Amino acid sequence: MRGSTTGRPLMAALDLFGRRWSLRVVWELREQPLGFRALQQRCENMSSSVLRQRLNELTEARIVEQRPDAGYALTALGRDACAALLPLARWADRWAEGG
Repeated sequence: MRGSTTGRPLMAALDLFGRRWSLRVVWELREQPLGFRALQQRCENMSSSVLRQRLNELTEARIVEQRPDAGYALTALGRDACAALLPLARWADRWAEGG
């Protein structure tokens, strides 16, 4: 399993999402599919080469898919990942507020 010398899926997932911009790409796709340029703008105009690399990695990991008519979208597995991240997002909001 890529990113894990132990073969543990959690370690591989954390490695994937821990790469710069990976989690941001997934988060921006959580509500709707986006084309390449729209996704790039939502990700603070990250370089196109980095975005392309992250999209390739996330596609290879079956988190994101490219749709000919709609751009990039989360797969069912990607939507599951977002659902799993929601409690962490709520915690982060409380943390940022000082609570």
